[in-house]
Amino acid sequence: MPESSRDIVLRRIREALRQPTPPKPAPDFTAPLHPAAADDLAVAFAESFVRVGGQLYFCESAEHFYDQLFAYKKEKELDNLYVWEPELKKLLHAGGLVFRQDETDFLAHADAGLTTCEALIARTGSVLVSAATGSGRRLSIYPDQHLVFARTSQVVADIGDALQRLQAHYGPDHLPSMISLTTGPSRTADIEKTLVLGAHGPRSLALFLLDDETDPATPPA
Repeated sequence: MPESSRDIVLRRIREALRQPTPPKPAPDFTAPLHPAAADDLAVAFAESFVRVGGQLYFCESAEHFYDQLFAYKKEKELDNLYVWEPELKKLLHAGGLVFRQDETDFLAHADAGLTTCEALIARTGSVLVSAATGSGRRLSIYPDQHLVFARTSQVVADIGDALQRLQAHYGPDHLPSMISLTTGPSRTADIEKTLVLGAHGPRSLALFLLDDETDPATPPA
């Protein structure tokens, strides 16, 4: 008499129960919770950055960066782009771009600020900024729009890697007085669950990401 469907299922269960259960591997508590492929860090960052609301402009060269920034300023009608970091000033002067390089009328006319950053974090799409640059504490927070110039070599996998990079650069005893993770534009939905942009900082975050593997001669910012 052929086996019924019920008999087949029961037989398979009995056979499975006879098999020894393999031991579970010991957990590796030193392994990252969200590993990222080393070869795809820049791509992983770009996807995460756009997902959290950032505007990404990939630049193949310094000249491409000049073109992208010029077009951005024209599109957004930015009459007052503040730039305070010396190396960024040199870079923009070389490209013939107009900007405001001092704090004159900053509080009244801070449409946008362009800064560098310490690192870019692939898993969260965050930009790590600090007060150690010439932009200080205010230029990444006060203007309505925060523009960032960075390089693909600054992308790291996770927040811990970014902090290690910061410590290696400044030393454990001379860390910047302010370290901040910027993940997308400032937003809140505390009041009636209505999303409001620019509540605690810039309304928009734009990143100009230079591929320094194809343009390694560009001076560091």
